[in-house]
Amino acid sequence: MDFKEGVIFAIDKPLTWTSFAIVNKVRYHICKHIGEKKLKVGHAGTLDPLATGVLVICTGKKTKFIEELQAHTKEYIAELQLGSTTPSFDLETPIDATFPTEHITRTLIETTLQRFIGRIEQIPPSYSACKIDGKRAYDLARAGKAVELKPKILVIDEIQLLNFNPDEMKAQIRVICSKGTYIRALARDIGHALGSGAHLTSLRRTRVGDITQAQSIKMEDFENWLSQV
Repeated sequence: MDFKEGVIFAIDKPLTWTSFAIVNKVRYHICKHIGEKKLKVGHAGTLDPLATGVLVICTGKKTKFIEELQAHTKEYIAELQLGSTTPSFDLETPIDATFPTEHITRTLIETTLQRFIGRIEQIPPSYSACKIDGKRAYDLARAGKAVELKPKILVIDEIQLLNFNPDEMKAQIRVICSKGTYIRALARDIGHALGSGAHLTSLRRTRVGDITQAQSIKMEDFENWLSQV
């Protein structure tokens, strides 16, 4: 493979790694492999540290396709804890409120999810990479400052309830959506629509366009993969 001319592949991002850290690690190993000091490497769509799954990587001249790849439809498997919320809408921050769940049934969840299919408005999380006056929203939120973000239009093509545990009030959903969708914010909105609260407990991106998790390289296998290409 000619990494300077450009290669597109996917890494199966591990839990707690940032997308930026993956790019740096990949760049380091490729440069070492091809004997170069510099190489353009980028990713096509950030995954939060607490998310795992398909992170599309572009190298060399193929980095010009990043914007196009970012626009592709994405698929996620998400697990939601119903009945409680956190400021970050996931496990980065502790629970800040609890809500009734006695009225929540599988049928209610399935009916409620259908309301999110199509073009919807979504307010991004305060703990997000959105910029406010040149500063990242998550930096402001972590500093305890008030964050106000404007709603964005996005498209959800499919949303499906895969599993529901009524004893633990945990729901697993599959979402196929457009660029710019925050699944954490979707969890918040689903909880609200259920007349309760919710936050994300795990998130895995299983597909970006036609690139699936089955085609993704695990980080621990990356050096070995490099030695064989």
